[in-house]
Amino acid sequence: MSILIDRDTRVLVQGLGRVGQFYTDLMVEYGTRVVAGTRPGKGGTDHKGIPIFENAAAARAVAAFDTSVIFVPAPAAAAAVLEAAESGAKLIVAITEGVPTLDMVRVKTELRERFPGVRLIGPNCPGIISPEQCKIGIMPGYIHARGPVGIISRSGTLTYEGVRQCGVRGIGQSTCIGMGGDPVVGMTFVDLLALFEADPDTKGVLMIGEIGGSAEEAAAEYIRAHMEKPVVAFIAGRNAPPGKRMGHAGAIISGGHGTAAEKTKALTAAGAVVVESPAEMGEAMERVLRERGAL
Repeated sequence: MSILIDRDTRVLVQGLGRVGQFYTDLMVEYGTRVVAGTRPGKGGTDHKGIPIFENAAAARAVAAFDTSVIFVPAPAAAAAVLEAAESGAKLIVAITEGVPTLDMVRVKTELRERFPGVRLIGPNCPGIISPEQCKIGIMPGYIHARGPVGIISRSGTLTYEGVRQCGVRGIGQSTCIGMGGDPVVGMTFVDLLALFEADPDTKGVLMIGEIGGSAEEAAAEYIRAHMEKPVVAFIAGRNAPPGKRMGHAGAIISGGHGTAAEKTKALTAAGAVVVESPAEMGEAMERVLRERGAL
């Protein structure tokens, strides 16, 4: 099992230019069913047999897709998300970095009001992978293996480290999601924790957060109230000074809030196992799974 995507997922690539083509080739090589792409001015052509259309609506008239991945430039990314939703995509994965925060506020509002069944991952994220089934985005497929752990992360690089930490212990993933590190993103820790809790083949969750915002505190409250499955967590940015952005646009301590200490305290009180170093993620995950008899 997995969440959100599987081997039957049919993908539209919005922005099938040079970068989009590179990652589309890797997705297809992995086994992802890419059925169409969009690139203004290139409608009627194709990329290695994948038909290209002017926009998502034109693609929808020919190719039945249920998911879209967005590689368009930041100024057009918000419009691309809404175009995908209007054309019937139920899951949208926005890889694009640098999308204006106000654009994302507007997009989230429109999705909630006009397309309540549509799910958005990102922006500024590496994407999502259900190992041996489907990969959407820029994650290196070869480091992933199928297994019992769900991974959710605000950091792309730490996503890969979490995968490696588990992989060297023979622990694969049901689904791995890089949710993005911007101040406003689509699906949250709470949204994804709920899906993993309901997935019978996910036995534990590795959650990788960072300073800034309150997403981890909201996740802690959800874990306390609803999670039966074990959660291992790591919070990046323990030594970050207040007011200084650390990498991601959303990774900033403001007004004394959003610190790693606050997030660690909340998650620990909720019953999560919080590690102090990324080097401890895999070891902790293996330990809690063995304690639950899941390995």
